[in-house]
Amino acid sequence: VVLPRLVRRARDQRLVERWMSVAGWALLVITVLWTVWGMLPHNYDVLESLPLHFSDALRVITAVALIRRSGWAIAVSYFWGLTLNLQSMLTPDLTYAFGVPWLDSAMYWILHITVMVAPVVLVWGLGYRPTWFGYGTAFALAVGWAGLALVANGAIGANYGYLSYAPEGPTLLDVLGPWPIYILWEAVLVASVWALMTW
Repeated sequence: VVLPRLVRRARDQRLVERWMSVAGWALLVITVLWTVWGMLPHNYDVLESLPLHFSDALRVITAVALIRRSGWAIAVSYFWGLTLNLQSMLTPDLTYAFGVPWLDSAMYWILHITVMVAPVVLVWGLGYRPTWFGYGTAFALAVGWAGLALVANGAIGANYGYLSYAPEGPTLLDVLGPWPIYILWEAVLVASVWALMTW
């Protein structure tokens, strides 16, 4: 009785892992195609097309988490996907368009929802647990990505990561004060909320 149950459980686990990998590869392919779409000459805008927003990096990292189930990628997917990404969903910035507004809107929501659902499945569905090392990794990568975006923003006059000025529409950043004060408050809030999510 025990042996067939163990065999069935192992088979189910392999099936789940296979579907997670398929989902990860699908996310990666869609992310690459969407990035290429934004780089096409009739869509390209140096202020919007470069994959330098946190959500751009998050899509690739979440794909790695689903395909490889690497601890660092799961941690980043968990922390970024359930906070930074959630802020993008609560106050979406849909003022830009690559020429096909309905496609822009659909891809915005599909990709943001996907990177929110994936860590929920990985953590609560498959039992991966956040660690303090993962917390530190996610925070260090967030600071590093912000630094990269700030350098790019300074070079081309863009606002990737909303690190150079506040978005035009209302966002949760508005309650944190003017730029650059809101960046400091955001860092404090992120560090605190992520600590609670780890604890």
